[in-house]
Amino acid sequence: MDLKETVDFHIKSTWHSITRMYNLIAAQYGLSQTIGYVLINIEKEGTPATKIAPLMGMEPTSLSRLLKNMEVNGLIFRKGDNLDKRVVRIFLTEKGIAARKISKQTIFNFNDKLLSEVEDKDLQTLISSN
Repeated sequence: MDLKETVDFHIKSTWHSITRMYNLIAAQYGLSQTIGYVLINIEKEGTPATKIAPLMGMEPTSLSRLLKNMEVNGLIFRKGDNLDKRVVRIFLTEKGIAARKISKQTIFNFNDKLLSEVEDKDLQTLISSN
């Protein structure tokens, strides 16, 4: 069997195409796909920095650099937790909220496009296999 015939090849190729598409759109707003996903994972009441890396499947050191850059670019700010001083919560700035809206809308637009192209039974098969 040729490696290009494997399921893994097609999944990886498709994910690479989706990532490239998201990054092209995000770049128009000075963002990246990764920044967009961080933004949509930050709750209104703030999200502990330690909770973001597992949600994203990232290493904590990579996330630390990303959060620092997002803070420098005015998308987020950090604040100590009121109850547990060991916890640092990440909050969105006004600029971060606007970027989050763009990220969410981009995801919803892509989702709508997929739903218009994929038959319901195929979508259910995909979802149920996870």
